[in-house]
Amino acid sequence: MAKQEINPLTPDKKEDIKLVSPTMTAAGVKALTKSLEHMRNEMTASSCTKTLFSLNQKGGIDCPGCAWPDPDDRSALGEYCENGVKAIAEEATKKKADPDFFAKHSVADMSTWSDYEIGKSGRITHPMVLRSGDTHYSTIDWNEAFTLIADQLKNLPSPNEAIFYTSGRTSNEAAFLYQLMVRKYGTNNLPDCSNMCHEASGVALSNTVGIGKGSVRLEDFYIADLILVIGQNPGTNHPRMLTALSKAKENNAKIITVNPLTETGLLTFKHPQKMSHMLGGGVKLTDLYLNLNINTDAALLKCMLKMLLVKEEASPGTVFDLEFISDRTTGYDDLVKDLKNYEIDVLLDKCGVEREKVETAVDWIASSKKIIICWAMGITQHENSVSIIQEIVNLLLAKGSIGIPGGGTCPVRGHSNVQGDRTVGIWEKIHDHLKVNLKKNYGFQPPLEEGYNVVRAIDAMAKQKAKVFFAMGGNFLSATPDTNYTAKGLQTCDLTVHVSTKPNRSHLVHGKTALILPCLGRTEIDVQESGEQFVSVENSMGIVHSSQGTLDPKSSELKSEPAIIAGLASALFDDEQVDWKGMIGNYDLIRDAIEINVPGFDEYNKRVRNPEGFYLPNSARDRTFNEDGKAKFTVNGLSQHNLADDEYLMMTVRSHDQYNTTIYGLDDRYRGIENGRRVLFMNPKDVKKDGLKKGDYVDISSHYDGQERIAKSFMVVPYDIPEGNLATYFPETNVLVPYDRYGKKSQTPISKSIVVKVEKK
Repeated sequence: MAKQEINPLTPDKKEDIKLVSPTMTAAGVKALTKSLEHMRNEMTASSCTKTLFSLNQKGGIDCPGCAWPDPDDRSALGEYCENGVKAIAEEATKKKADPDFFAKHSVADMSTWSDYEIGKSGRITHPMVLRSGDTHYSTIDWNEAFTLIADQLKNLPSPNEAIFYTSGRTSNEAAFLYQLMVRKYGTNNLPDCSNMCHEASGVALSNTVGIGKGSVRLEDFYIADLILVIGQNPGTNHPRMLTALSKAKENNAKIITVNPLTETGLLTFKHPQKMSHMLGGGVKLTDLYLNLNINTDAALLKCMLKMLLVKEEASPGTVFDLEFISDRTTGYDDLVKDLKNYEIDVLLDKCGVEREKVETAVDWIASSKKIIICWAMGITQHENSVSIIQEIVNLLLAKGSIGIPGGGTCPVRGHSNVQGDRTVGIWEKIHDHLKVNLKKNYGFQPPLEEGYNVVRAIDAMAKQKAKVFFAMGGNFLSATPDTNYTAKGLQTCDLTVHVSTKPNRSHLVHGKTALILPCLGRTEIDVQESGEQFVSVENSMGIVHSSQGTLDPKSSELKSEPAIIAGLASALFDDEQVDWKGMIGNYDLIRDAIEINVPGFDEYNKRVRNPEGFYLPNSARDRTFNEDGKAKFTVNGLSQHNLADDEYLMMTVRSHDQYNTTIYGLDDRYRGIENGRRVLFMNPKDVKKDGLKKGDYVDISSHYDGQERIAKSFMVVPYDIPEGNLATYFPETNVLVPYDRYGKKSQTPISKSIVVKVEKK
């Protein structure tokens, strides 16, 4: 049979895009109408009622849309946002991708669809297999699927030829079982979505304050003096954060936003449940907006620190917390010495922000004590991301603003349990406690050799050093950089396996044999031998709490993620070291296993049944930094791009109708885009300079190490972004991101600072 020609990229055909005036207020009536529209199109009336009034409620469903924490005083009307509704509607959809669907549509045909069209196919109802030479997926029995995978794994020359990826939506229970199975099999090849988002946060925070997590609680926002939101767009990516910011504003906090793009979600917010907001103008969030050049955050932060140092030296002890610096930190003198090497005017010129605005920001920082700094992937996806975050920590340490009520670090995670997965063991390295405890409690020596992270996994597959790829959730192909190279890697594998709820592009770019294993979603009831089960997750602020579905499963063939792992493990191992069947029968036994293997989970089963959940230990929150008790100031350099006259620096962003690689719709009302995604946001002066005009179509190319990568057919959209800077949506432009250009120390892809050229079609 002839080989199918599969295009791994989103089809590059021109879209019928309409440009309209952007909506300048976040949430409000429009959010309500859009939420209702998605529910009406996807869900039945009964499923709407069962899910929405349980969503993010105590003992209810944890929304898979983001990791923002839930307040203790939750709204009875509903504790969710527009994008949370979209996420639930996608999962609880009436549509089904059943065996008839796969029999009707070949892999080659589906590969011509957009990511939006693929995702709208419906819930997968049966385990599916694509055998070598087949054109269509067909059904396979669960036991046969487990045996097929186990046989492939057993026949590999080395366990290190298998890769086990994890998406951040995986629960603590599933993640712990997954890493236990993988390490018992003999490898630390456990790349995860954190490798592509907040890895830099974990590295930088661990290096400076001794723990790779943020230090603030939700309540700190309500009493903060000053909040800096840097490289983050919460109006689209974490909309419930806007409620916390509006509450901070009500309590007289000031908010400074640092971002190349002017984002509606940080300007004005109308809370849909507050009549005063809906009838009035809402609340203005940002007091000072600093539109800096892409990847010059370190220069801006260093400029602020330099200006603060000038004030401090003019009046010692009035700006910096010298007692805290002396008692609780090291490296301050080196920081001061480094700052004196820089000229304020040079730093201002590099970041492109007006002196007057920076001076205002510095005045507010100087006079504030309770300071929170939040950031997301606008900070973490650069070559120098670790350095940027360490500069954030420098500023907070100088002010003594870490480990106090109303002050601290706040990396805002995207996936609802990406932090929890890492806590319970998903990592290409291995925590020291797991090295000891897995051997003590299960009688096997876990592997100690560092495994593959995401970029190394891509390269290993492409170079045929890895032959089996197993993904616990996610859409690996669309989420990763260098789409064509990632596709090459997946296609060289003997077997690719995806645990999924809905079809995605990764199912269409596959190994010689491919499996899709359908799993329960967060919204669905999980019944095992001992009865209904719940799972648990960890949010951005270190709270572990339960999640329990309310809907009947879409198919009797669906299995939970823990049950899928246990089924495979039972086929893979013959010994009795781990009671896989027992733990699946009652998830309390999995939590007992987490308790004895992972620090911080004392009385796990008791505390997780507390409706609010419980906090994990956080040494930075308690001002116990590192082994010596002290936090570290660090000396960091600046980014260097040296663009040619015909080059730009481009960042990838989400549309408002998107969650990571899941495309909910084709509109972005906050940026004035309707019916399409292939757009290129440019400064109007750059549009004119290049002889372009609004609505023209261009190709975008990147050139690294002599290799040209091209993304075709993007519409030019003049936008409020600094000159020399561009923005596009991902995953459409992930093809431009080289897999081997990544953050120093973090190895996170450089998706927010790609050097590109633009050519008119």
